[in-house]
Formats: sequence, C-alpha cells, structure tokens
Amino acid sequence: MFPEGLQARFGTDLPDVAEATDGPFGRGLSEVAAEHGVAVVAGVFEPAPGGRVYNTAVAFDAGGRLAAAYRKIHLFDALGQCESDQVEAGHEPVVTELGGLRVGMLICYDIRFPEHARALAARGQCDLIVVPAGWAAGLFKEEHWVTLVRARAIENTVWVAAVDQVPDLAEPATRAPTGVGRSLLVDPMGTVRMDLGSLPGIAVGEVDTKLTAEIRTALPVLEHRRDDLFARP
Repeated sequence: MFPEGLQARFGTDLPDVAEATDGPFGRGLSEVAAEHGVAVVAGVFEPAPGGRVYNTAVAFDAGGRLAAAYRKIHLFDALGQCESDQVEAGHEPVVTELGGLRVGMLICYDIRFPEHARALAARGQCDLIVVPAGWAAGLFKEEHWVTLVRARAIENTVWVAAVDQVPDLAEPATRAPTGVGRSLLVDPMGTVRMDLGSLPGIAVGEVDTKLTAEIRTALPVLEHRRDDLFARP
C-alpha cells in the first residue's frame, strides 16, 4: 500500500500528468503486482471532464488485475487549501475483494467523515479499510490524523491501514505540503499495531479476521445500529 498522490504530488499540473488507470503508470503498478504476487493499493490521478482530474485510489490484485478504482468523494477545501480547483469529486463508495479480504477504500480527507467509513463497514461488510493519504502538516493535524484513524477502527470494529506521505525535511516553504507521515495499522479495538513515524519506511503487518470476529461478537456495535432512526435516504 502506498500514499495518496503516488503518481504526482499536489502542486504539480495534475491535468497534465493524469492518465487512465490502464495508462503507463497503472500498467506499471499492474506489472509489479503480478511480478511479485502481491496486491497493490496506490493513489493516482485520472482525467475528468472539463480538463479536471479525479483523485483516485487504485487496487490491483496479486495477478495484476485492476480490482477497483475509488474516486475521492470528499475534497479538501479547508485550512487554506482548495482541492476542488483541479479535482472533480467522486460519487461512489467502493468495497472490493483484495488479498483474501473485503477491503473498503477511503482517501485522506474522507477519514473525517464517519458516515463514509460506516457505510463501508456496515453495508460493505469489509474486513479492512485502506486510507492512502497526503495529510498535510498544520496545527494539531498529526493528532487529528492518529485520532481519526483509530476512531474509524473502533467505532466500526474494523482494521484500518492508513498510509501517509512523509514530510520532506528539505522542502522549501513555498512548495505544496507533503504529509506528516505516521502511517498506521490499527486493529478493531483501536490498538495501533504499526506506526512508521515521520521518516520513510516499509512494514509488513497482519490483518487477523479471527480477531475481528471475536471482537464483533463481544462488541456488536454494527448489529446495534438504529437505521430506523438514523439512516439517510
């Protein structure tokens, strides 16, 4: 799993670098997945109508097949940034089969919207939510990131793998921000199983579906939802 914006960083001419998921960059990801026999999740940019782009998370299975492409629904028009200047919002939540798991997909700012994660966990019955991100630094931003990732895991009794760009320590202040790092794997009780900190790194973790089943039996919050009161049309 890789962060949001793997193909090109924000601040780039995104319409110029955007390509279809079966373009050269997507084919490269597909070939790497097939060569090594691993599923791959990564953030790319697709062309959108009107010269805009979609901020997309692609998922290739271990055979190199495109299993899913999720277009970011919640655009980061906040804290002085305006993602919608270049990016077109998506409209469809996505859950797919990947690596023997039911995997729900979010991108970065989506993590602030609990109803989105709940839809993936409850209606999509997912084992894991993946969150590629470019979570920019700022006041309390790192604390928000860790808290929100853990909250989405706890309230949905689901594993969450959230992978953020690391900060560029040599980055001029005039360039677009990268991320805060802190790539996390969190279990359904909110325990942080992996935390890569603020520097580049690689880690391998295990998503234990047996543990998920045990937690959901003991703490059946998804069964106790009152959709008769709180469901939206």
